[in-house]
Amino acid sequence: MTSAQVDTDKAPEEGYERGLNSRQVQMIAIGGAIGVGLFLGAGANIAKAGPSIILMYALAGVIIFFIMRALGELLLYRPVSGSFAEYSREFLGPFFGYFTGWTYWLMWVVTGMAELTAAAIYIHYWFPDIPQWVSALVFLVLLFVANLISVKLFGEIEFWFSMVKVTAIIGMIVIGIGVITFGFSQAGDTAAVSNLWEFDGFFPKGIGSSLMTLQGVMFAYLAVELVGVTAGESENPEKTLPKAINTLPWRIALFYVGALTVILAVVKWTEFAEGVSPFVEAFAVIGIPAGAGIVNFVVLTAALSSCNSGMYSTGRMLRTLADNGEAPRVFNKLSSTKTPAIGISVSVVFMAIGVVLNYLVPEKAFGYVTSVATAAGIWTWLMILISHVLYRRKVVAGRLPASSFPAPGGSVCSYIAIAFLLFVTCLIAYDADSRICLYVMAGWAVALGIGWTVLKSRNPKITERPGEPEFEKIG
Repeated sequence: MTSAQVDTDKAPEEGYERGLNSRQVQMIAIGGAIGVGLFLGAGANIAKAGPSIILMYALAGVIIFFIMRALGELLLYRPVSGSFAEYSREFLGPFFGYFTGWTYWLMWVVTGMAELTAAAIYIHYWFPDIPQWVSALVFLVLLFVANLISVKLFGEIEFWFSMVKVTAIIGMIVIGIGVITFGFSQAGDTAAVSNLWEFDGFFPKGIGSSLMTLQGVMFAYLAVELVGVTAGESENPEKTLPKAINTLPWRIALFYVGALTVILAVVKWTEFAEGVSPFVEAFAVIGIPAGAGIVNFVVLTAALSSCNSGMYSTGRMLRTLADNGEAPRVFNKLSSTKTPAIGISVSVVFMAIGVVLNYLVPEKAFGYVTSVATAAGIWTWLMILISHVLYRRKVVAGRLPASSFPAPGGSVCSYIAIAFLLFVTCLIAYDADSRICLYVMAGWAVALGIGWTVLKSRNPKITERPGEPEFEKIG
């Protein structure tokens, strides 16, 4: 083989339809950076940190870009569906591939639980007489059917969900700038850029309190890595993936930093509280007719978008695990429409259990599952970064071909991102309210450890490290 060739004949994406076009991949990437964590979660973070929350989202956004550039380099080295587990398996060993695959599956299942309940609550705004569980069930079935039909339909639904979110945020920014500049609307007399520092300063509750919001901020960025899962079903990953990743900084600057800066200039930070969307509050203060209803529709699409993505990614991850003998072989089968229907179906069953749990304990369930999702997401990001560092070492040693999309600075940015994620984990451990997710993850690790022991006893070959792709070193 030449230096540019790697054997991918047995890649796990075999059998999938490359049905996601550039337009859909770009919007999936954009939508992955905008979720309920911004539309709802930002309210609680503003109440805790004041205007400094803008800096926290910007700082976390830089780290997310480092993670995505590391993932991008790996994806262009070897684009595969279920990429995180595959790279962990290749560079850290079979157990890490197994653990990462199942943990990413867990992340999306618990996220789906939360988003379905959130969507049902949003419907309750318009139709208070409809029982919450009915709305959740209807959305679950509709998204389930759409995911079974074809990847093209998934991509199209996600495209329009993302379009709604993007349009809403851009509209909020434009209206907000108009209020600040020209002073129209009910907020015209009080809206000013000086609101960012006039009420007890930029760090009104201290730097420590601002740093403690990082765990909530990181939850807002969950799903940005979804573009990596689409690699095996993208029409032209060599072109679409780098473009999607390289546009991430401006998406974060516009949708997070830009939107929050405008909102906090229009409405002083003391007006926000946990459980209140900053977008809803801003529209209410400005006095736009039907503004609350408009934003309610937007956050509904954000919740459904996240659940839709969850169904998509869990089915693909279960198939990757089955390909490697780490999940029942039945998950390996594709339907006539080339979708992993059985894996999606099993994941949906678990998401349905979440609807029941949220019905029984609605006050605490949402917070618990989102914290577990954050912990699982941090693990996934760490595996991407560590795999990238190990890949770079092999490239430098001439044992693997260089990627066509190298991360800037080599491994340096990955080391910085690893340190940051470990720091956030320490913050989670320090906070009594969010600490429970680490206990859940410890229990999850024990369960996966037992599962791995059983797998080894049945099939000792499962512990064999995959061989490196054939590659001839030049010179």
